[in-house]
Amino acid sequence: MKLKYTSILFLGTVSMLYSQNTNDTISKESKIEEVSITGSRNKKRTVTNTPVPVDVIDIKQVSQSTGQIEVNQLLQFSAPSFNSNKQSGSDGADATDPATLRGLGPDQTLLLLNGKRYHQSSLINVFGTKGRGNTGSDMNTIPIGAIKRIEVLRDGASAQYGSDAIAGVINVILNDRNQGFEGNAFYGMNLFKSPGNKDVVSDHKVDGTTFDFSGNLGTKIGNKGGFGNFTVEFINKDRTLRNANPEKYSSPREKFGDAKSQNIYFFGNVELPLSDGLKFYSRQGFSYRKTNAYAWTRTPDADGNIPEIYPNGFNPIEDTSITDFTFDNGLKFKVANWDVDFYNAFGSNRFTYQIDNTINATLGIKSPTSFNAGGHSLLQNTTGFNASKQFSVLQGLNVAFGSEFRYEEFGIIKGEEASYAMYDINGNIVTSDTPEGLLVTNPLSGEVRPGGSQGFPGYSQEFNKNRNNFAAYVDTELDITKAWMISVAGRFENYSDFGSTLNGKFATRYAITPQFAFRGSVSTGFRAPSLAQKYYSLQFTNFQGGNLVTIQLAANDSDLAKAVGIPELKQETSVNGSAGFTFNTGKFTATIDGYYIMVKNRIVLTGNFEKKALYDDNGNFTGYDMTDNLTRQLTEYRVNQAQFFSNAIDTRTKGVDVILSYIENIGSGKLSATLAGNYNEMEITKVNASEMLKGKEETYMSPRERAFILASAPKTKVNLNLNYKIDKFNANLQLVRFDKVKLIGYGGADDYQLYGAKVTTDLSFGYEFTKSFNLTIGSKNLFNRYPTLQTAHVDGNTESGGIFDPVQMGFAGRQAFARLNFKF
Repeated sequence: MKLKYTSILFLGTVSMLYSQNTNDTISKESKIEEVSITGSRNKKRTVTNTPVPVDVIDIKQVSQSTGQIEVNQLLQFSAPSFNSNKQSGSDGADATDPATLRGLGPDQTLLLLNGKRYHQSSLINVFGTKGRGNTGSDMNTIPIGAIKRIEVLRDGASAQYGSDAIAGVINVILNDRNQGFEGNAFYGMNLFKSPGNKDVVSDHKVDGTTFDFSGNLGTKIGNKGGFGNFTVEFINKDRTLRNANPEKYSSPREKFGDAKSQNIYFFGNVELPLSDGLKFYSRQGFSYRKTNAYAWTRTPDADGNIPEIYPNGFNPIEDTSITDFTFDNGLKFKVANWDVDFYNAFGSNRFTYQIDNTINATLGIKSPTSFNAGGHSLLQNTTGFNASKQFSVLQGLNVAFGSEFRYEEFGIIKGEEASYAMYDINGNIVTSDTPEGLLVTNPLSGEVRPGGSQGFPGYSQEFNKNRNNFAAYVDTELDITKAWMISVAGRFENYSDFGSTLNGKFATRYAITPQFAFRGSVSTGFRAPSLAQKYYSLQFTNFQGGNLVTIQLAANDSDLAKAVGIPELKQETSVNGSAGFTFNTGKFTATIDGYYIMVKNRIVLTGNFEKKALYDDNGNFTGYDMTDNLTRQLTEYRVNQAQFFSNAIDTRTKGVDVILSYIENIGSGKLSATLAGNYNEMEITKVNASEMLKGKEETYMSPRERAFILASAPKTKVNLNLNYKIDKFNANLQLVRFDKVKLIGYGGADDYQLYGAKVTTDLSFGYEFTKSFNLTIGSKNLFNRYPTLQTAHVDGNTESGGIFDPVQMGFAGRQAFARLNFKF
């Protein structure tokens, strides 16, 4: 039969929506798929008539025209309000990209898998990275080959989906094709060319070689509409190195760039009707990622080096292994005309470290050069149900309610003793009672040598902490007239470790004309402290102004935190407001949405608290002030500095998202143009220093730490995508402009790094040889753009220790690629 319908099309690499009248032929046996759009539990609601902004990204089409092979990087260059940067020299973050929505924290965006809460990574971002002090979900544990589409809800949704949804929700929808095999082979390489005056050097002219192969099989199960869809994917990516020219600059980093990695994935999506009105579904996921990254260089005379072992110094190597597992199962059925979904969603993440090419300097020439440094793990299990029903009230009322019970467990895996211990001259572990005269010192500098494995110290303790959570919600939508709808939602949650919270949301949409509509929402939100933020602790070394210092990251419940006046963590709370317009003529579509987000008691890492030094009248250092409580505590713990997790700040974020799209037939082909932009401005409105730390606000949240929080996203980010398709040929051009970014070094507010605005250009050409075989060739970052060179800061004041930080588009430069797609 012939069916005329309004379809939502997805073009290019920008998350863009538009409508087009189309004639399509659908067989009598096929069914129109019911799709629940994120942000609405009304099955009759579509993306174009939701009261809040939802971007839908067709992953297959987007990935075919770009050089991106990971979800985070694909969204980084597709969704203007989404930001994620590759890191270097940032410990575990070299293997897991921290991601933000609207510039808020990585843990303030909730990730769903087919509508069910997805577990977080066990990694907590600590050193040298965006979102430090935050946990977050690792979207790169989900292979692109397994994904059908991604829905990005750009609005606060804690009242609908629970904790972590302050900034919004990202819902990953798995492939559900029930027949045939689709394969994808990708090969890319970075073609290095020094920009400017050869300030950047690389070990090779070609590096970062990447091979990605994925296969997706769909099959029918039974004769009642059941299916199985299975994906396997393998990625092998070599490292990139972008270093300072040693003839011009003295840099503490000899090896700076993307980590080497290998990824293996398996994902399955199964649905099986058991009887009329009863359906079983199961989603299984496994991923294993092994990365190899360079840490900061240790020079021959460094306190952390033993020249007899490394006469020329050394570059520690962090080998990380990430094992991630997902197993979701459920039943869908009807009870008294209510659609019910009963489910259990299980997820786990294990992250371990092996440190090679390193040393424990306090062991001298007897030190091993490789250490098992331990790691961390997270487990999450959610059991719940959702029920929804439509009623004939006015133009239609949809009521949904549900409940969840969630169990969470976070653990630290202890490393081998020499990976974390500091030894005295007799080979005994240093404690607070060890006389200073027994400490191992560097004969060249006279300074005490640091303990533990250089590059990344091992974890000195092992524990498992857990908690549970109960939640219940109601979510309603009422179409008062054909033009006006309202939505009201409320959610109650109780955590076993910090108490209860109640949040609500109101949203509305009014169609002023059939083409032009107003939409808006207001809501409250919350985010519970993660178990990692409550219990994580680590002692590590860091370079500050070229000097190596020992820093204690103390757990929130530790004696040190209590002694210096760090209060117990409590929940973050928010108020979200948004308002906007949608306009749709068929060929032209526009959406404009403004937003305002106030967050109180945001949990971040404090600045580095130091011991209070004393000086004589001539300015000579005479010791430390032991009458100062903080100095006394740090001296007892034998550390130079300390950091803490704290509800340290309140923030206010305001911004605008604009998405414009236009389609036009030109000659025998079709041109699709999209322009999508985000303006985002955040300010820190209050520093929440405790009573014991009054007067230390500039340390509690230093200008340097504030700058990192405010630089979580460029103030503006604009994507322009042009796609022209004629017959079997397709050309795609994408320009992305990243606004300037300002960071502050260790020297204070005047020691800043300014990264100017940059534009990247991606260009690709595709040809469909047959319906089952097509080839795309292209270039990512065609003109080899890098962040602004910080040549005045290569003495170690940049966070990365190199000549630029992980900002904006990254630091790998130009990539050429070829992608082959086939199916049968």
